[in-house]
Amino acid sequence: MPILTANLGLAGSSSITLFALSQLFTGDATSASMARHNGGSPKICLKYAISKRPFSFHGVVRASVSVSGDAYTKDGEEEAATASANAANGAPHPDAARQARRSADWKAARAYTKSGLIYTGRVEGFNGGGLLVQFYSLVGFLPFPQLSPSHSCKEPDKNIQEVAKALIGSVVPVKVIQADEDGRRLIFSEKEAVWSKFSEQINVGDIFQARVGSVEDYGAFVHLRFPDGLYHLTGLVHVSEVSWDLVQDVRDILSEGDEVRVKVINIDREKSRITLSMKQLEEDPLLETLDKVIPQDGSVNSDASGTNSSSKIDPLPGLETIIQELLQEEGIEDVSINRQGFEKRVVSQDLQLWLSNAPPINKKFILLARAGRQVQEIQLTTLLDQDGIKRALQRVLERVP
Repeated sequence: MPILTANLGLAGSSSITLFALSQLFTGDATSASMARHNGGSPKICLKYAISKRPFSFHGVVRASVSVSGDAYTKDGEEEAATASANAANGAPHPDAARQARRSADWKAARAYTKSGLIYTGRVEGFNGGGLLVQFYSLVGFLPFPQLSPSHSCKEPDKNIQEVAKALIGSVVPVKVIQADEDGRRLIFSEKEAVWSKFSEQINVGDIFQARVGSVEDYGAFVHLRFPDGLYHLTGLVHVSEVSWDLVQDVRDILSEGDEVRVKVINIDREKSRITLSMKQLEEDPLLETLDKVIPQDGSVNSDASGTNSSSKIDPLPGLETIIQELLQEEGIEDVSINRQGFEKRVVSQDLQLWLSNAPPINKKFILLARAGRQVQEIQLTTLLDQDGIKRALQRVLERVP
């Protein structure tokens, strides 16, 4: 008559709760034999350890134990006889051999951590936080945030649990980032593994098609698409690099899944970080001349395309005083209105000034003034650099009421 029957079964995508059994059962063959001869029942010692936080596991696990009194005694005697023979021949007990192998594999894991070598492991299953990956006789943990973006970008309509389920049975390259034998913590990173391979293929100034991942207050994490069509690396577009315009909330401009173009502006290979920019793929709006502000398509006043002396162009209201004050600044040799044009719409009735970032020609910088529809291009002949002109303008504007 069976004394103990236990069945654990899981196939496909079913889930069970594992209780981290350290050993399902062990038997004392001598006690079992004595009990049989004394007419008693065999003695069974159950050893187990129940974790305080059981986790839901998805994968393929099968185990079955069925023990009867006589069968258990016979098996126990055979096991004892085998152990005795092994001991006589100098062979280690199976439990000791398993423990020795696990200790050796923990040592290997620590070596992988120090060396940074890449290990290719088989995905055995997953839980709510990541994948379970085989490492020799050990099973380690690959958190979802440490997965390569290639998986989610390949099938963007799937959630992370569906992506994880599809990965069961596949092999993934990983780096061992934590190997704590005492704490039984073996943690992997696929991101670190693909960084080793693909970071050498990028340089500052490279331009990538990319897909927006998560969007945060300080910027957006963007996945870079490589020539093989997969998204292997992730970089950050800081809020200051999203647009030339002032961005109050990145979410007003970018959403998860958006396809964008980005430029690599910095690579920190020690920290495995890539800094990206979207705005640097657009022309700086302050690299403007009158032709940039008002496209010359024949729809604007003819003054916009011709060169006129300042005597023929009346300065915008308030601009004449500013010009006179600029001429008082040391280092500024001449200030003249070069030409003007008219926009199709009114931007602001107030006088607006901005210094173009366009490189100077023959010591001449361009200052643009706008009021209503009218835009005037002013040339500053000066020995000052751009920062010097900005400081001079600031002093003038503080003096002009």
